[in-house]
Amino acid sequence: MTRTEKFILPLLAIAMVMLLGSCGSTKKIIYLQGADTLNLDKSEFLYDARIMPKDLLTITVSATDPDAVKHFNPSKSGNQGGSGGSNNQLQYLVDNNGNINFPVVGTLHLAGLTKRESEQLIKSKISPYLANTENPVVTVEMSSFKVTVLGEVSSPGTFRVDQEKINILEAVAQAGDLTMYGKRDKVHLIRVDSKGKKEIHTLNLNNADIITSPYYYLQQNDIVYVEPNKTKIDSTAINSVSIWFSVISFLTSMATLVVSIVK
Repeated sequence: MTRTEKFILPLLAIAMVMLLGSCGSTKKIIYLQGADTLNLDKSEFLYDARIMPKDLLTITVSATDPDAVKHFNPSKSGNQGGSGGSNNQLQYLVDNNGNINFPVVGTLHLAGLTKRESEQLIKSKISPYLANTENPVVTVEMSSFKVTVLGEVSSPGTFRVDQEKINILEAVAQAGDLTMYGKRDKVHLIRVDSKGKKEIHTLNLNNADIITSPYYYLQQNDIVYVEPNKTKIDSTAINSVSIWFSVISFLTSMATLVVSIVK
């Protein structure tokens, strides 16, 4: 074996190792791997958010005769009928027991209900107070549906969800996608259920099975945390060591300067 061959062969071996390593890391970056073999049933993806304690609700009652339902539409200023517009519409905070205090009707238990179910419940409760000719329309909106995404994402933050429906991929997209240092197979979902119990679930965005997961759709106030990979942790440690070396070097230089001045 010539000297040139002895020099080239190790380089080729190093190049092969780096190439194989890059292939392995690529698998850690691609989302939804195996999606082509996933058996999807569309009926499984019908999702409606459910009302929970501490939700803020906007409830509007409409009818052919506005005066007939004005008592069910109080405004923030205390006037009946909400004449100040949607910005002046009184909102209802769901208490820890899942209840609200609705005008005329009194206490209503809404926790665990979808928007549609809560609208039907309210309609049934107010109908006895209206003429038989009235067919009121009740609209319930969740004014406080939001999720938080933090960790290794480009733009961490808390995002309001207007449609009251968002999945884990949409939430990640809202945060500008994961950085190259984010663990796509270690995304933690922190959730508080309707009884105040905290849950933490680890999701794998590399695996297409995430689409069929019961945690694919997020609930209001969910927190998504993307864990940093080893490269980010190691680089952070190296930076910390570098900072300490710089500090020590600066202090040493200052001490040397002081000694020189004193002499």
